[in-house]
Amino acid sequence: MGRRVILFLMWTFLRVLPVALICAVLTASGAALALDSEVLNSVVRLKPDWPLQQRGRDASGAPRDPQGTGVVVAPGGYIATNVHVIGEAEKVDVMLEDGRILAAEIVGRDPVTDIALLKIDADLPVLERADTPRLADPVCTIGNQFGIGLSVTCGVVSALSRSGMGFNPVEDFIQTDASVNPGGSGGALVDRTGRLVGMVSAIFTKQSDADIGVNFATSVPLLMRVVDDLRMHGRVVRGMTGFRAGSLPPGVAGRQSGVMIEKVTLDGPAFAAGLGAGDILTQVDGERVMTLSGLEAQLFMKRPGETLTVSYNRGKETRTADIVMGGQ
Repeated sequence: MGRRVILFLMWTFLRVLPVALICAVLTASGAALALDSEVLNSVVRLKPDWPLQQRGRDASGAPRDPQGTGVVVAPGGYIATNVHVIGEAEKVDVMLEDGRILAAEIVGRDPVTDIALLKIDADLPVLERADTPRLADPVCTIGNQFGIGLSVTCGVVSALSRSGMGFNPVEDFIQTDASVNPGGSGGALVDRTGRLVGMVSAIFTKQSDADIGVNFATSVPLLMRVVDDLRMHGRVVRGMTGFRAGSLPPGVAGRQSGVMIEKVTLDGPAFAAGLGAGDILTQVDGERVMTLSGLEAQLFMKRPGETLTVSYNRGKETRTADIVMGGQ
């Protein structure tokens, strides 16, 4: 009888050991997250006053009461959220963690990136911005899931530089498996110390409201690119390259990556830099060009007057050029 007990204990120990080791490694590496509650003061709940025709109705036939999330991105009460959160609303209420409800000014909307900027008469704390995360880094989302109040869900960085997902014309997404549900859009994606990694923007649901662990947050560089312009101009000021690009022909795509320039505007910035139709772009500012959607995100970051350094192939020759971005 004693031998059977000993064997059972040994079997139980061997089964539990791997789990214990994993937990110990995660704790030692700092992967176990413990966010300061003060982080919640930099995320707010939003209640946009949608036009009745935009609200639609719930299963009971009553008009829907939409809610969403916003994240404080600059001193002076500047709050970023998604365009799809505020919709066509002309009035948005901001609900703070201390119970106050403040009316927000809509500073601007950029449908191209689905980023909107609000301003309230309250100077809320701004989250410190994180460096670009790495794959499998632990992250948490903070959002107003289903409109029931701010909550925290955690996971890891699943992928970086996602574009072409079909949500917006310009995308630079960080993918995460941290759970996100309706109402969480516009919330914060933060790292283990509460620094801002991105703004929660989209749920990949496959025509279902259920979260399946494929969620997207707009990267901080793209977010702040839009926020800064909306603060200064009320709209995004884009630089123009003076060329149109397309996917590589099948025969060429089997030999190399990049995109092909299909048309160059006469006397435009690309023309002045020496580029022509048929050239194959391979790098922009030292980063590889893989897809058209990825190129669009890279070009979007440039303002008029800024210089874009490109590498391209013309026949068997590799060349570089500096394109001075034109205005809109």
